Amino acid sequence: MTEGLAETLRNIDDLCINTIRALSMDAVQKANSGHPGAPMGLAPAAYVLWTRVMKHNPENPGWLDRDRFVLSAGHASMLLYSLLHLSGYAVTLDDIKNFRQWNSKTPGHPEFGHTPGVETTTGPLGQGFANAVGMAMAERHLAARFNSPGHEIVDHYTYMICGDGDMMEGISSEAASLAGHLGLGKLICIYDDNDISIEGSTEITFTEDVALRFKAYHWHILNVDDGNDIDAVYNAIQAAKAQTGRPSLIVLRTHIAYGSPNKQDTADAHGAPLGDEEVRLTKKSLGLPEDALFNIPDAVRHHFTQCVEIGRKAEAVWQEKFQDYNKKYPDMAIKWVDAMSGFLTTGWDEDIPEFSVSDGPIATRAASGKVLNAIASKLPTLIGGSADLAPSNKTFLNTSHEFQKDAYDGRNIRFGVREHAMGGIMSGMFLHHGLRPYGGTFLVFADYLRPALRVAAIMKIPVIYIFTHDSIAVGEDGPTHQPVEHLASLRAIPGITVIRPADASETAQAWRQAIKTTTGPVALILSRQKLPVLKSNAIEDGLTKGAYVLADCDGKPDIILIGTGSEVHIILEAKARLLEKGVAARVVSMPSWELFEKTSQKYKDRVLLPDVQTRLAVEAGSPMGWCRYVGTSGAVIGINSFGASAPGGIVMEKYGFTPDHVVEKAMELVKK
Repeated sequence: MTEGLAETLRNIDDLCINTIRALSMDAVQKANSGHPGAPMGLAPAAYVLWTRVMKHNPENPGWLDRDRFVLSAGHASMLLYSLLHLSGYAVTLDDIKNFRQWNSKTPGHPEFGHTPGVETTTGPLGQGFANAVGMAMAERHLAARFNSPGHEIVDHYTYMICGDGDMMEGISSEAASLAGHLGLGKLICIYDDNDISIEGSTEITFTEDVALRFKAYHWHILNVDDGNDIDAVYNAIQAAKAQTGRPSLIVLRTHIAYGSPNKQDTADAHGAPLGDEEVRLTKKSLGLPEDALFNIPDAVRHHFTQCVEIGRKAEAVWQEKFQDYNKKYPDMAIKWVDAMSGFLTTGWDEDIPEFSVSDGPIATRAASGKVLNAIASKLPTLIGGSADLAPSNKTFLNTSHEFQKDAYDGRNIRFGVREHAMGGIMSGMFLHHGLRPYGGTFLVFADYLRPALRVAAIMKIPVIYIFTHDSIAVGEDGPTHQPVEHLASLRAIPGITVIRPADASETAQAWRQAIKTTTGPVALILSRQKLPVLKSNAIEDGLTKGAYVLADCDGKPDIILIGTGSEVHIILEAKARLLEKGVAARVVSMPSWELFEKTSQKYKDRVLLPDVQTRLAVEAGSPMGWCRYVGTSGAVIGINSFGASAPGGIVMEKYGFTPDHVVEKAMELVKK
């Protein structure tokens, strides 16, 4: 390369990088809100990654064998939006100008399904890190399942950018530990080590050796001391790609708000606009027109067109590769297409067991395990595990082996005691496409993964959570392990479907509903204790509708008893005792509020008769929210305190979950 050509290329590189910085500054300034500092410091590394390394096609953001990019430091969203716009994705300059405004494609933090090219919703720090680990796990599993020598149709990397805040969050440590154990060599993290957080220098709270920590996690560590040295960044990424047996961490030393004369390397530049005057001064220092807003030089536009050209060619090469694969392995190609489209294989539910009264009592967690295995035998995309509780959660797939390093084709994931990471990883696996992940833990530990569950609900992705040991009936483990407020808190999350089946038959239908659900997460709430199998022809249709009449009376009932889970059996017995007292009761099993609310008002009125306002709901959890179904004339038998350590049956009795107490409360209501 001649000296003149090299200088020209350096100049265009610098101009592109500084244009990214300027777009980020201008958008934040116009919105009078946002985080300019990180995009300005990260611009060189991101530019190298997007233009020289990453395999992606702006014309087809959903290309299946693209490299995945996760901006875990989601507050640096303008970095991503600038790259999407310049690279040729369907993000316009007007979208950039409308940063953080109503109905804009460029919200404050990246949102999956909202902006073309955004792989996952990030913002809560560390969530993107765990998502990226999940994506890398999905890539390895699908590669192990579908690739053949000379026919590698799954062959891509997962890149992420994270910051000091991500590294402080526990979920990142959990996910990094598992990623290192699994040897995810196609996972590469660029760590924006700028030593600044919102409150000031990271020295006030964060003085650990991050590289040494990740080395202990079995990661490959690389250091780039100058974040503006694009050749060093490129070489580090290539070295990371060459390390196939371990994930890589590139510790990138950057300067927040690089180029700002007065705010570079200060906390002031983290989460607030630089100010009009400082923006002008910064542009001047970067060699840009001082008063030009949202300026993109023609040379920059022209240079970035290579992303479209290279991406189009890369996908064309892959399409040819897939056509060859299709000719040699037509059956596998069909399975690949089914998996990546989320298609439910024909007969996926035909082996789901039917339970009967003669089977005797069975815990819904145990019934769930039987149903899960029956589905998994026919639905190869189903993959998951538990946060070190598989024997208790009944989440192990008997027809497969463990997902481990050098055994990525296994479908049983050992998440370890890492509930939060499990939640984020499940989301990442689904977002990758091709898999339907599930994960299990005790209901009380839903709190440990709640942030990941909430983001999954925001993204409307149908991951499945298996929450067992669902009430104070857990017993001897005591109040720390007995969920009380958890059902109410899960139901409070928009978009999640909570299902608490009353027996094995409802559990089977709950799984059917979970697999068919495509619009958001599903939480299955399951019992530790054994429960009798109900006798009813209404369960299948009733579960789908969220509530149904399980047992009725002759004529108009005096009271409607409503229950979920194990408490349904209590109100069934109470109904019989009430009849002896001359009180006619209808028993309604209501496994899912969310499904019930989606039905017609006509159906709701058929189940909860409008002219019968005497109602009693029974659930071993917080009574919060039940008022919508019992009204002002009804009551709830619930729990407004924590549980206690004793055998489960005794705990339930002491807290009033007995037929006698239900009868007593029902009689009080009827006599009003």
